Amino acid sequence: MKILTQEFKALLIGAKSKPSYEIYILITDGSQGLNSFFNTFGLVPADVTSVQSSMLPPYSTFFTSMFIHAGILHILSNMVFLAVFGDNVEDLLGPIPYLIFYLLCGLAASAAQIAADPSSIIPNVGASGAISGVLAGYLVLLPTGTVRLFIFFGFFYRITKIPALLFITVWFVIQLFSGVASLGAVAEGGGVAYWAHIGGFIAGLLLAFAYKTIMRRHLFPSH
Repeated sequence: MKILTQEFKALLIGAKSKPSYEIYILITDGSQGLNSFFNTFGLVPADVTSVQSSMLPPYSTFFTSMFIHAGILHILSNMVFLAVFGDNVEDLLGPIPYLIFYLLCGLAASAAQIAADPSSIIPNVGASGAISGVLAGYLVLLPTGTVRLFIFFGFFYRITKIPALLFITVWFVIQLFSGVASLGAVAEGGGVAYWAHIGGFIAGLLLAFAYKTIMRRHLFPSH
């Protein structure tokens, strides 16, 4: 699903390139049938930790949950981040390594969310954990990159360019503080899976640093 036009993407980051190839399932209705759908294909920490029986093997939801979203705003916000940062990381890694990188970050994100609240019965859905890893990859592989932000003042706005390093660092600090604050909190409904963001981001950092180290040794072998 393409949310952003190429022109809007170029305005956001001034970049070229083809779109990334992730595919997302969009769910917008909150009916009972769809609640059952979320419980089946979303990642329910309690189901994984207790290995409860369901229509799908519990561990398969590590993958299926990444491709389900809970509404228009949910998928739109994820697609904006992916459009800005994802194609640049894909250009550097290549399509197949990028897909592997993306999925590994998503798996790490799910594992972190389970570790933070293993008894939760709330389904976790969405690509934000994997996309958090993409942000980390961008930070490592393109540390001097810039991001164009829209700043609104009522009906007026201005576009300003800031270092991606600053933007991503501030974003991660917010996730970290929010994640720590959420520990021990009793969740009665949906919310933001901050620890999925943190776990995906850390995985992205480690994988990107490993890739950068391997490529450096390949291009500049020591004698």
